Amino acid sequence: MLDAIRNYLNAFSNVIHSIGLIDIVDIVLLTYLIYVVLKMIRETRASQLLKGILLLVVAYLISDFIGLKAISLITGELLSVGFLALVIIFQPELRRALEKFGQTTLRFSRLPFFGQPADARARWEQTIPILCDSVAELSRTNTGALIVIERSTRLGEQISNGTLVNAVPSLELFCNIFYPKTPLHDGAVIMRDGMILAAACFLPKPQKEELIDKHLGSRHRAAIGMSENSDALILVVSEETGQISIAEDGRLTRNYTRDSLNEYLTAVLLPEIPETPWNGLFKEREKTPSDQKKTDADSRKAGKEDAS
Repeated sequence: MLDAIRNYLNAFSNVIHSIGLIDIVDIVLLTYLIYVVLKMIRETRASQLLKGILLLVVAYLISDFIGLKAISLITGELLSVGFLALVIIFQPELRRALEKFGQTTLRFSRLPFFGQPADARARWEQTIPILCDSVAELSRTNTGALIVIERSTRLGEQISNGTLVNAVPSLELFCNIFYPKTPLHDGAVIMRDGMILAAACFLPKPQKEELIDKHLGSRHRAAIGMSENSDALILVVSEETGQISIAEDGRLTRNYTRDSLNEYLTAVLLPEIPETPWNGLFKEREKTPSDQKKTDADSRKAGKEDAS
């Protein structure tokens, strides 16, 4: 027993002395990756399964160290097929995790040749005030509404189960869609690049539905579920209270007014583009006072030449 402990300590000491800078970077990245994974599965059924797997690993290590051959063999065999079992059991969680990794934090719309179409920003500049006015009117009349603003994650699956509209937004159109007795009022409106793309779309359920406030209705739950599965912004108008809410990244914020909603949407959908060497590459340089003086001098010179 003492010899085994001594061998483990010697091996551990050799590992410590062999660690270099690259190894430290590797450990830090692995630690961050484990942190991200644990954060994603926290408060889900996956966390309970993970505890069971960790207990199985501990049982294997202890049994192997003590020399319990039967238990060591059984736990070792279970761990050897554990990867396939994890893929099967954690299939919904793995899908959501891959979707989250696909939603990169790097905003390609701020880089050249990437992001939304050239005219999309101009359309959003016109659409945001109309959208805010429409939501405020729906709130005033206690008309329930669910509006999804698509961003980098495409929502083709949700669009396909709705009705294509592809219309220019207007106050009248929003109010007509969400009027309770119209065919399109049940479901969500999906907007893309400042246009109303589809209506009567059904959204996915939230991952942690049992943890959501029981006072929230189906619209708010659908909004949270959609925000968990994409980077979309979802606007919700309560049918009971007329309260305006926004769901983003699995979180619901409430009590928006027309002005605060306009401010929020402008900040998110029309972010300031940072100055880069290529920003002014294809646009006319702003004239300085010296440029204006040179232009005036050239004009006077041309006038004298014409007179002569």
